[in-house]
Amino acid sequence: MQPSILKKYCNAQVPWYTIYPTASQFSAEVGAKAYENWLSRLPPCEPVSLYFHIPFCRSICWYCGFPTGVTLHDAPIIDYLSVLREEIRLVTERVPKELPVNDVHFGGGTPTLIKPAEFLDLMGHLRLHFAFGRSATIAIEIDPRAFTAEMAEALAAAGVSRASLGVQSFDPIVQNAINRAQTEAQTEATVHSLREHGISRINFDLIYGLPRQTVQSCVRSARLAAAMRPDRLAVFGYAHIPSFKHNQRLIDEAELPDNGTRAEQAAAVADTLVAAGYRQVGLDHFALHEDDLVLAQKAGRLRRNSLGYSADTCKTLIGLGPSAIGRLGDGYVQNEVTAGSYSRQIRAGRLAALKGYCLTPEDRVRSAIIERLMCDLEADVPAISAAHGFDPIPLLHSAERLALLTEDGIVDMRDGLIRVRQEHRFLIRCVAAAFDVYPYRSPS
Repeated sequence: MQPSILKKYCNAQVPWYTIYPTASQFSAEVGAKAYENWLSRLPPCEPVSLYFHIPFCRSICWYCGFPTGVTLHDAPIIDYLSVLREEIRLVTERVPKELPVNDVHFGGGTPTLIKPAEFLDLMGHLRLHFAFGRSATIAIEIDPRAFTAEMAEALAAAGVSRASLGVQSFDPIVQNAINRAQTEAQTEATVHSLREHGISRINFDLIYGLPRQTVQSCVRSARLAAAMRPDRLAVFGYAHIPSFKHNQRLIDEAELPDNGTRAEQAAAVADTLVAAGYRQVGLDHFALHEDDLVLAQKAGRLRRNSLGYSADTCKTLIGLGPSAIGRLGDGYVQNEVTAGSYSRQIRAGRLAALKGYCLTPEDRVRSAIIERLMCDLEADVPAISAAHGFDPIPLLHSAERLALLTEDGIVDMRDGLIRVRQEHRFLIRCVAAAFDVYPYRSPS
């Protein structure tokens, strides 16, 4: 990437566009009452997705940007699960009937800190309140440092079909700088145990831009990861926001790579994984060619949501647990962020929705354009606008940054069809931001 382009665009504070509008636009004006109303209007036969936030870890990784807390004991987790079961009941009391479920994701934190028997009990409770089809996908995030064969057996018995392993980096120097010591052997043992129990769909998470990380260490981590042959890898850029996440203040900013090095790291990891037989999907995901993500991308139905890229086509995502974000036809809702506030609301018999956003018709068309750009690296603005009953001309004219992006050779545009050039795919968020009407720091 040209230094002038790098300097101009890589310093911009641009959203990741997992949802649009972003959570920064959420307001307390859309809370529990709105959520209750939206739940009651869900189509009774339309499948939904479920996301569960499990906010516990045994230790805090200094890079982590998610709301989670440390517990060295099981009692807080058991108490939390009782509250979570109550939220499930409160939600399902407000929907028209037993909703069919296509996709479930347990995120965190470390969901596999839940004891095997407790996890099986939670899944049994879920199946009592929702209708699970035989093809429903159940996915869970795993910390290999705290994973057991007993948990692998429980996951298989519960019908879990996909596991996402936190790896981040195999470099001990980097691991020491982020307070996450994890050996290759621990990761390999987890992969082996999962596959031995029939859970063969496996994801890895890697991160670049971490303290003391080099291009060479990124490449080595990518090669070691690829050798274990996960179906997918998500390769995220570390976002350093110590004013928001206090644990990140433990990271020495002087040890963070600059933007030029970050770009080199991202490109080197991408080249390594593609050379190992993976296909790049969107901005930061890589998958084997027979994986659902690749098939969805080829078919033009790849989606982007708060978990990243997905082949899930459900229109409704119900978020459960503290800080969880839900997406319904009318808009977004987010639960109370802290576990304490969340628990108090649920124990009082109230939904825990703290804030949200009600989508406008213009939000919907802009969201559709942004999603196609993020997923396909191109968007047919006139076609998308027509599908939403909008005139594309004002949308294109209001996206003033498009002219700058075209002039800089980042995009090609003809008759409203916008294509991001392959050599600039890492700037796709800057292209998507051209259709974002909400404030953010733009390139100058």
